[in-house]
Amino acid sequence: MSEAWTWTYADADGEELSGPALPTAAFPSQTDAEAWLSESWEDLGDEGVDSVTLWRDGAVVYGPMSLQPGT
Repeated sequence: MSEAWTWTYADADGEELSGPALPTAAFPSQTDAEAWLSESWEDLGDEGVDSVTLWRDGAVVYGPMSLQPGT
């Protein structure tokens, strides 16, 4: 069975965000998910994302993690 690593997104009030600009695709590994985030976090901020949470097969791995510099 393969694992599915996904991100969820929240605004500054902690409300979950969704929409076409916020990817929901699953990644095959934690490394792949984190590599994508390291390349995309600034774009997510432009979409109003303040924090992200990483999930593995429906269980929280970590988060919410702020995307704000210096926090």
